Amino acid sequence: MRRPLLAVAFACVAVSLSPAAPTARALDTAEYALRRSLLMGGIGDGVAIFLGATTPASDVAFRQGHDFFYMTGVEIPDAVLVVDGMRKESVLFFTMDEKTADGMGLPVDLVRTPTKVTGIERVMPSDGFNGYLAGLVRRNTPMYTLFRPEEIGPENSNEKFNALQRSMTMNGWDGRLTRELQFVKLLRERFPQVDVRDSSTLVWNLRKYKSSAELAIMRDAAQLGVEGHKAFIRSTQPGVAERSLAALFEFVTALGGSRGLAYYTIIMSGKNHAYGHYHAYDRVLADGDFVILDAGPDLGNYHVDISTTFPVSGKFSARQRELYEAAIVVRNAAIDNYRPGITLRQVGQKMEEALKANGLERFTSDFASIIRYGGYNHSIGLATHDVMGTFAGPDEVLKSGFVFACDIQLFRFDEQIGIRIEDTVAITATGREVLSAGAPRTVAEIETLMKEDGILQAIRR
Repeated sequence: MRRPLLAVAFACVAVSLSPAAPTARALDTAEYALRRSLLMGGIGDGVAIFLGATTPASDVAFRQGHDFFYMTGVEIPDAVLVVDGMRKESVLFFTMDEKTADGMGLPVDLVRTPTKVTGIERVMPSDGFNGYLAGLVRRNTPMYTLFRPEEIGPENSNEKFNALQRSMTMNGWDGRLTRELQFVKLLRERFPQVDVRDSSTLVWNLRKYKSSAELAIMRDAAQLGVEGHKAFIRSTQPGVAERSLAALFEFVTALGGSRGLAYYTIIMSGKNHAYGHYHAYDRVLADGDFVILDAGPDLGNYHVDISTTFPVSGKFSARQRELYEAAIVVRNAAIDNYRPGITLRQVGQKMEEALKANGLERFTSDFASIIRYGGYNHSIGLATHDVMGTFAGPDEVLKSGFVFACDIQLFRFDEQIGIRIEDTVAITATGREVLSAGAPRTVAEIETLMKEDGILQAIRR
């Protein structure tokens, strides 16, 4: 009877969590057309060339680079996009047959009627790109392309660039350029008369502010992430392995339609609070442990970032409560003051005032760096650490459509206590929206949730 009972328990859990339609919202072709039009305004009479991600070298699912996807919504490998500022048109180059598209799970109509499906004015076979490029060169106008590496899945372009510089380009036994800089090098060698410019800032400033359609996807992603956090917290008990809990978060979010994780799930407990992005999952949780879960799903290529903190025992100790509630005061002061027109520095001043008003001045130095940036940690969008062309630091003026992580942290490594309360926040026309609303935040909410049985307990029964 053991296996049938296990199957029934697992099926019941799946039915209770599964949404009616576990698929991400699709953006309209007009959304991508608007982005290309805005880019044309930035490049004038020039042209911008985007290299799509290449066919995977192993048997893994293809993922399109974020910048290429942002401009096209197209997930075909080895594609190239040309945005022509002079002619006010875009050209997509790709070669794929219907069987290959169907085998990749792509709509066959993308191959049959690509201009209709994509909204891109012209579509040509891949082997037509070289001749088309030669024609563009004769116009002697600026040619823009991305100088920074493509982002795929959980990657961030700047972080990837720095890592490749250290491990590849600056390595005396390697020396290779990134794919993007190799393309720039070849363009300049073959067409020395052309002014080749970096389009990264232009594209990333467009990505910085999210449209209402993007926010709808990110809202769905955040709420899916909240459900994952709740399921994780319910299943946390002494004797439960971190690895089981990490698998649980991925299961719950995949069941809800995610195509993967926004980043490797971070679980910090015990001595591992000292490591900001710990994901070895090598501990079995014990009574007295305090846990940070930092995890989010990738839904429709958009990411969210959420962190919760809670006691394994299900009950805060006096010390854990003292530190946690100080962090909550700082978190609430930040959230309450986000709005268009305010700077991060001004939000930070409100956070410092909240500490004083609550008699918590002794924690001011703990939150100094967080206060300086008004609780802001990083932008969020197609990448968890989303790229931005320009950012003014503490003097950044918040504007509608800006989405970021409000990340409040407090650590006592000697006590093996770490606190991270992180929300994905969007600035709206009139204020702010916490996309991750519903994640348990107060001590009472967390302790009440932890009284409920979790999925792992249901499976064991």
